[in-house]
Amino acid sequence: GGFLLLKVDEWFGNSEGTEISYLTAFKIGLFQCLAMIPGVSRSGASIVGGMTQKLSRTTAAEFSFFLAIPTMLGATLKKSYDYYKDGFVLSDDQINLLIIGNVVGFVVALIAIKSFIGFLTKYGFKIFGYYRIVAGIDIPNTLNALIARYALMAGDNDKALAAAEEEWLELAMLREELEG
Repeated sequence: GGFLLLKVDEWFGNSEGTEISYLTAFKIGLFQCLAMIPGVSRSGASIVGGMTQKLSRTTAAEFSFFLAIPTMLGATLKKSYDYYKDGFVLSDDQINLLIIGNVVGFVVALIAIKSFIGFLTKYGFKIFGYYRIVAGIDIPNTLNALIARYALMAGDNDKALAAAEEEWLELAMLREELEG
């Protein structure tokens, strides 16, 4: 994902489209489905999808955030139904806290989105590409190292060895990719 974000401005950066037809929205939605692949960003996939449809950076990013609303609403409704089905019932205090949390989260999200779109319009996607590459390298390795250390402390040498080997393999594959 990071390598794609480094190039997306070169490939699609000069588009100025602002109109989104139903067909364009459907195509962007197909890009959003790529986020079901572990490690693929939902917003990144839908923004790139919008730019492939000749939308401007700003329009693609705004539409990506609008696409998040039904996605998150659907996930929330499903999770709520699962809790209800398992017999979990919210108290009045919990419902009030949930409402307050959603209102505060919505306000903070609006501020973050406005800031993100302003930054994106001015600077493009490159910084996010570098961020994704660094996060993609560091986070899995850090997790594998933690798993290996915990497994060693717990006396599970086989699990510790497997986690350490996975960390080494990921670093070796990255080195080959960067050198090749």
